[in-house]
Amino acid sequence: MKISFHGADRDVTGSCHLVECAGKRILIDCGLYQGSRELDQENAGPFGFDAASIDYVLLTHAHLDHCGRLPLLAKRGFRGEIITTSASRELARLVMLDAAHLLEEDARHRARRGGHGGANGDTTASFYSTLDALNCLDNFGRTATYAQALDVTAGVKATFIDAGHILGSASIFLQLAEESHSTSVLFSGDLGNTGRVLLRSPATPPRADNVVMETTYGDRLHKSLGPSIDELFEAITETFKRGGNVIIPTFALERAQELLYFLKQGISTGRLAESTQVFLDSPMAISATEIFRRHPECFEPATAKLFQGSHDPFDLPGLHFTRESAESVALNSIRGGAIIMAGSGMCTGGRVRHHLQHNLDRDNSAIVFVGYAAAGTLARRIIDGAKQVRIFGEEIAVRARIYTINGFSAHADQAELLAWQSQTGAKRTFLVHGEQDSMTKFAAHLGDTHVEMPMQNQSFEL
Repeated sequence: MKISFHGADRDVTGSCHLVECAGKRILIDCGLYQGSRELDQENAGPFGFDAASIDYVLLTHAHLDHCGRLPLLAKRGFRGEIITTSASRELARLVMLDAAHLLEEDARHRARRGGHGGANGDTTASFYSTLDALNCLDNFGRTATYAQALDVTAGVKATFIDAGHILGSASIFLQLAEESHSTSVLFSGDLGNTGRVLLRSPATPPRADNVVMETTYGDRLHKSLGPSIDELFEAITETFKRGGNVIIPTFALERAQELLYFLKQGISTGRLAESTQVFLDSPMAISATEIFRRHPECFEPATAKLFQGSHDPFDLPGLHFTRESAESVALNSIRGGAIIMAGSGMCTGGRVRHHLQHNLDRDNSAIVFVGYAAAGTLARRIIDGAKQVRIFGEEIAVRARIYTINGFSAHADQAELLAWQSQTGAKRTFLVHGEQDSMTKFAAHLGDTHVEMPMQNQSFEL
């Protein structure tokens, strides 16, 4: 039995881990690298294993950095089965098709500018297409149910455990047996922050011999939620007084829905004006919101009751869904008094870059970041204090007021990660999905386990 690491190794994106047991090869996640332009080449590069040799993929959740290279895996010969929860299956379809569309769009844009991509604006430079994403959907097979063991294949049993991160997210507990040897590996996936208003907190993990765990916020504690909501409302109120817009780069899955919930709460309690205009300018977030409504099994009981009582927590008076590109472009003419929530959260793509282009250089506007920004992303450069940034080939001065509110994080912080790991009783802990400094600081707190920080394509005996 063996485990090897092929993504999110001393880095935050591109999660991909391979388990070999009883003659079968099982992949845990197959995510996209996100950040600088140079990562396009890394995404299009080799996996570190033969795609055609993979028998199963177990998907922890539907964020792009966990499922975004599945279409490429299928394009390169994977013909096995993808197993995940019902909600993750629906969201992954949405995420992968959106990613394929953006890749094709980016390839056409480069072709028009005379770069690679072929004549007539074709999509030869995109490393997978919408058709590849659609074909990949055929690989989705059995659906996992939280806390119910599933026999993946002879010698491999998987239990999906609620990770409380986004809708359908799971930690995955593998029980492995090969000849006379048996062991267990628990993959944290991305662990959620406890005490959220929409989703349940992460479930108590089982005891495991080996743990593979994320360390996104392994070096810090989050601000508590109450003050973060106060800061959001204050940022909105002060910006509207100055006559500007509030731009919120928004992750389409979970963060957008949570913000809608809080904005409705602010309006219903009088902390925000009832006339507040909110534009959800993200087709993916709009579709994700509809998917949320179909999966009350993932919600906190109080939130599930709101839906059952026809009190939709995402429906606020001044909410506008802007699906069409023309509607999105029209928002650029709004000079003040609007909250515009648009993808992506790290500003690596999507419509938010257009809104930044039209609002970043306005000192009466505000950009509010409410999630993690990986190194090399446009969001991270703005957060780190860049005086100007390049967007669509244009140098834009940063004059807007910048807010970073990390209390909304969908990731567990250091204290929560340590508490989760301690419950597993693991003899060996592999740290992944974190920047190296964060990972090293987290490792210093782990005294009762042997710690590994794998390098890319490094393998270990189980």
